Amino acid sequence: MVDAAVSREDFRRRVPRTDALLADPRLAAAAERVGRVAVKAAVTAAQDRARRGELAPEEVADAAVAALPERASSLRPVFNATGVVLHTNLGRAVLSDAAVGAVQAAAGATDVELDLATGRRARRGRGVLAALADAVPAAEAVHVVNNGAAALVLAATALAQGREIVVSRGELVEIGDGFRVPDLLASTGARLREVGTTNRTSLGDYADAVGPHTGFVLKVHPSNFLVTGFTSAAGIAELSDLDVPVVVDIGSGLLAPEPLLPDEPDAATALAAGAALVTASGDKLLGGPQAGLLLGRADVVERLRRHPLARALRVDKLTLAALEATLTGPPTPTHRALHTDAATLRDRAETLAGRLRETGLDATVRDTDSVVGGGGAPGVVLPSAAVVLPPGYAEPLRTGTPAVLGRVEQGALLLDLRCIPAAADDELYDIVRRTTP
Repeated sequence: MVDAAVSREDFRRRVPRTDALLADPRLAAAAERVGRVAVKAAVTAAQDRARRGELAPEEVADAAVAALPERASSLRPVFNATGVVLHTNLGRAVLSDAAVGAVQAAAGATDVELDLATGRRARRGRGVLAALADAVPAAEAVHVVNNGAAALVLAATALAQGREIVVSRGELVEIGDGFRVPDLLASTGARLREVGTTNRTSLGDYADAVGPHTGFVLKVHPSNFLVTGFTSAAGIAELSDLDVPVVVDIGSGLLAPEPLLPDEPDAATALAAGAALVTASGDKLLGGPQAGLLLGRADVVERLRRHPLARALRVDKLTLAALEATLTGPPTPTHRALHTDAATLRDRAETLAGRLRETGLDATVRDTDSVVGGGGAPGVVLPSAAVVLPPGYAEPLRTGTPAVLGRVEQGALLLDLRCIPAAADDELYDIVRRTTP
């Protein structure tokens, strides 16, 4: 009889050596894609499984290949079936194909600060600045920083450090993850002069507070909640007569009026009403990458652009490329998701659910409501349609590859199709069909 310990030792000796496994063409190619460290870790893990008897020695290479990630980044693609168009936890706006192509082109060496015609240094981001200026003709000048909060911080630092910012108590909002506008502004060295009440602030409240120490009057759009009932607020046009700059943080990034969202402020309207400066985000309703947009009077924007803090807040070449393509390219996924009609979504859901039922799955369709999300258009409801699955599908779909994130309501998993492109329906069908709850 063969001694069991000897058999185990012989088995371990049959486990392929690391150098032999790394020479496997599939693993060698993967090292170029995800890096040698990740490949070696997958090889080591597969070897350990074989030594424990979980794999046959000849299965080690296959197991290592199967365990490798598709890309070097840990970020995973997700099908957004939540019905929230601008889902903050999913990175808000989905970039258009044009923006993705622009990012890929800009990933190498580019003329981001070089005039190729003269061979001399050129203004950084001149293409996107021209596109942004064209999109908002009411702005005398424009600038871009790395996010919306940064835009407001730069304005407060350059215009009101050591001075006062006059702001309504009803607009001292929290913008998510515990970050609050008053704390953000106070961090710049500015002093807040709160006026009015939570629900009502008049022009007189502002006028009484404005004085020689005023840096500017701030209007903040409370974009993630609604105050209704006995309310009133001073408009931008009224405030612009106070002889101090009016800075308007519109938040969600609409550059022009959007009929679908009539109560959402936009940059063009705010500037036409007399705002000296408008700040906004690029990754919300604009549908672009994370960026902070500054639009307004030439003297104000130039003061911000030349401030030392502007260097710390500047955007990289990838953001510049994506933002320019968003501004000049075709309608964005955000635009399409907002404007797809409920009847179209219902037809797609019926087709998808019918195909899934043919495979034996318990799939039905439910009319539901989507929302804008991203701290924009609170109270706006977008009629939608969802494929309904048993709740047991929620976790395996969420943790699968690619991940599918829906929402569980009333004991069922809803896959809302509003944010799923029609071209992805076949892939979504395959994912669900392969999933075991």
